[in-house]
Amino acid sequence: MSAYSGIYSDMQGLAELRTHAVRRPESALEEVAGQFEAVFTRMMLKTMRESSLNSDLLESNQSAHYMEMFDSQVAVEMSRGRGLGLKQLLMRQLGSDSTNKPVESTVAIDRGDFEPASRKEFVAALLPFARQVEKELGISHKAVLAQAALESGWGRRTMRHPDGKSTFNLFGIKADRSWSGDRVALRTLEFEDGIAHRPRENFRAYQSLGHAVDDYAGFIRDNPRYTRAIQLGADPHAYAHELQRAGYATDPDYAKKIGEILDSDMLRVGSREGVM
Repeated sequence: MSAYSGIYSDMQGLAELRTHAVRRPESALEEVAGQFEAVFTRMMLKTMRESSLNSDLLESNQSAHYMEMFDSQVAVEMSRGRGLGLKQLLMRQLGSDSTNKPVESTVAIDRGDFEPASRKEFVAALLPFARQVEKELGISHKAVLAQAALESGWGRRTMRHPDGKSTFNLFGIKADRSWSGDRVALRTLEFEDGIAHRPRENFRAYQSLGHAVDDYAGFIRDNPRYTRAIQLGADPHAYAHELQRAGYATDPDYAKKIGEILDSDMLRVGSREGVM
């Protein structure tokens, strides 16, 4: 849903956004920030138009009405994507722990080419969303970070669309029949009876990191076979082992690899320094 795509006339969209914000406040943050930027842009355009020299001969109530509608639509279009930058600033100010997120990472994410320059940058970008999963499901944010790091190579091997833009699929979630969103077909590594092969599969594609992590949380929460994993979620190592037992991945060393990341300097040092 893009709630602010009809900001000047779509009151139903605003109502839907309000409901979404109550249920999933973290994932609705981008939409709320976009709404604010569009409103601000519309006010700015209106002020600029009123301060300019106009010919009374060409003005009428009808022309003023259509001009206001035009300004509103221009404001909506200007606020899409990166917009004026207000949306990104608001998201960093309002998002939980968002002050740890580098400005450079935010710009790259908005362009759809998320490719962190370091492991530290990867953790900083993902940490606010991982903490939200911990808050909602009780799964350690470290477990979320470690699994995403394994599946995406610390963000350096994230699945991409044919045009090179990131799918933001950091958890290797496939697009089955229940998935109605965007998807991308790619070769993947699977193990069957201990033998590796590379079939072509459809994977889910998202608009942002927030959407990706939000869908991951829903995928784990709504799938009964991961109930035990959620129960053990406070212990990241136990969570990883339960994910493997439940069949999240076919790699026989899946839990072991997550455990190695959990015990890596990146996550351990971050904990000692209070970053995580």
